[in-house]
Amino acid sequence: MSSIALVTVVSSFLASAVEFVEAVTIVLAVGVTRQWRSTLLGVAAALAALTLLVAVFGTAIVMFIPIDVVRLVVGGFLVIYGLQWLTKAVLRAGGAMAKHDEAAIYAREIAALGAEPPVPATGMDWISFTVAAKGVLLEGLEVAFIVVTFGATAGMLGPALVGAAAAGALVLGVAVLVHGPLAAVPENALKFAVGVMLMGFGTFWSGEGVGIDWPAGDAAILALLAGYGVLALVGVYVVRERLTGGIRLRAAGSGH
Repeated sequence: MSSIALVTVVSSFLASAVEFVEAVTIVLAVGVTRQWRSTLLGVAAALAALTLLVAVFGTAIVMFIPIDVVRLVVGGFLVIYGLQWLTKAVLRAGGAMAKHDEAAIYAREIAALGAEPPVPATGMDWISFTVAAKGVLLEGLEVAFIVVTFGATAGMLGPALVGAAAAGALVLGVAVLVHGPLAAVPENALKFAVGVMLMGFGTFWSGEGVGIDWPAGDAAILALLAGYGVLALVGVYVVRERLTGGIRLRAAGSGH
C-alpha cells in the first residue's frame, strides 16, 4: 500500500470514528429506553441510504465532472470543513471551550426519550425508528462526504471505504462490549488529527485544481500535514497562554 493510500485509510478511519461514536450514543439511548427492534431497523434504513448516496454521488462525480474542477471545489470544502474541526479542537485543547461529553449527551437523550409517548405493545415503534435513523443519517452524512471526496479526488474510494468500515466495526464492537456510551474515547484528539488531515488534503487538492505542481508530487501531502499539525499545536499553546495570562492579570488586580 502506498503512503497516500495509507494516509487516506487513516484519515477516513479517524473521521468516521468520531461520527460513529456520536451516532452510537444516540442509538444506545433509543434502544435502551424504548425498543431495540425498531431502533435497529432505523439504523439499517439510514445505513442503506448512506451507502446509496456514496455509490451514486461518488460514481457521478468521477464520471461526469472534470478532475481539476472536482479537486478545486472539493479541496476548498475540505479546507473549510477541516478548519472548523481544527478550530474547535484547538480551543478545547487550550481550555477555551468545553470538551465534548458523550455521557452528558447520552443522559440528555435518555431524558428526552422518556418524555415521549409509551412504546406500543405490538408492531413498530416509529419514535425509536425515526430518532435512530435521523441520528445515524445526520452523523453518517459527514462520513459519506469524506468517503466521496477522497474517492473522487484521489481515486481512493476503496481505501476510504475500508477506513470508514473499519471505524464503524470497531466502534460498534466496543459499544456492544461496554453496554454504554463511549465516553472514554479521546474524541477531541481524534478531531484534532482529522482537522489536520482534512486541511492537508484540501490544500493539496485545491492547489492541484488551480494548476500547482507540488514538489515531490503526492508526498507533499505529508509535508502539509506536518505543517498544519505544528501550527495547530502552536495554536493550543497560544490559547492556553492567553487564558492563563488573563487569570494571572485578574488575580493580580484582585490583590490591590
